[in-house]
Amino acid sequence: MTTRQPSLDQLDGDDLLNALQSRFDTVISEVAIGSRTFSILRPRNSDALIREEDFVKDERLPYWADIWPSSTILAEQLLAMEAMPKANGGTGLELGCGVGLVTTAAMAAGYDMIASDYYEDALAFTRANAFAALRRSPATRMIDWRHFPDDVPPLDIIIASDVLYEKEYARLLPGIFSKALRPDGVAIVADPGRVGVPEFLESCDESGLAITSKITHPFEAEGIKQSIDIYRIGRRS
Repeated sequence: MTTRQPSLDQLDGDDLLNALQSRFDTVISEVAIGSRTFSILRPRNSDALIREEDFVKDERLPYWADIWPSSTILAEQLLAMEAMPKANGGTGLELGCGVGLVTTAAMAAGYDMIASDYYEDALAFTRANAFAALRRSPATRMIDWRHFPDDVPPLDIIIASDVLYEKEYARLLPGIFSKALRPDGVAIVADPGRVGVPEFLESCDESGLAITSKITHPFEAEGIKQSIDIYRIGRRS
């Protein structure tokens, strides 16, 4: 008789970490962020996770399984408190949490985070990695940006890294910011110069938002060299 494995969303803490290592071919990446190093559990090969049914349905690809340079730079900014709207934290949401590096950094900086993604497996890895680093996990939610839920509480901060790779997504994000942020809330987006940037900036303006700062940070590691722009966005006064 075969024992049925519990679903990943039923597991927490060390049980979740063990289940992910059992069910996926995983590797641990040591990611240096400022003075800290995070041990991030992730799938060894994101290409192995591609499923035809996901792509046929809505062209989904498992970008969540990699650690992108933009997420590293954004995590560094959050830990340094340079991008925080409040020194003592608040409520936050990450759009596209991937394996959880940025959400974990935001939690370490004092934010009560909701991690969201369009893949359930990403939410599981995010909970596991935050627990491994901090011994606590964020709340998680599956969110389709095209149908952003009405019950997300007002937020102090929304964060996202490398999410402007499709023009459609770039146009959706400012509407989410306008809907979900508190009046004095801030959105912070890290981007390496993706194709959707012009549409994103235009849509911010149309949504009553303003780019309050843009700072460019260099990234160079393992043969990858990029310039990462950090956009800070708030409501237009």
